[in-house]
Amino acid sequence: MTAEQTASGLDRMRADATGRGLEVDIVSRPDATSLEHAAALLGIDPGDIVKTLVVKRHDGGYLFALVPGGRKISWPKLRALVGVNKLSLPSADAAFEATGYPRGTITPVGSTTAWPVYVDSLALGRRVALGAGEQGYSAFLDADALVSAYDAVVADLTDPED
Repeated sequence: MTAEQTASGLDRMRADATGRGLEVDIVSRPDATSLEHAAALLGIDPGDIVKTLVVKRHDGGYLFALVPGGRKISWPKLRALVGVNKLSLPSADAAFEATGYPRGTITPVGSTTAWPVYVDSLALGRRVALGAGEQGYSAFLDADALVSAYDAVVADLTDPED
């Protein structure tokens, strides 16, 4: 195994953030029972929690879709943006293999593979909380800085959750 594969998720995230010039504050957090509960624990609005979803392309590659709290991926919008007819959410095991992070902790920052990043436009202009690479932690960072550091595609790629 390489050093990258054996480093903790937090260590990989911190190292990648530093290498990209991203200022990241990592805070411990207790488990939450809902988006609203998580936001209350962190002292932020639910829309400031941004989940990172690993999306599988039909060609076997992946991408990251960053979705603000209270929103869900709009598959037609994302397929049109990516220019493909088929996208899907992989199993938890496949997402772990693709990123080195377990579900609930996934972030593009420090992923074992640098997949393309797509960010919903509603996340811009905010300081957001993302997964931090390990359970029990959240990473706060400026969404615009993340977009810049990853040359992310910004677009309307979500719909309100039902």
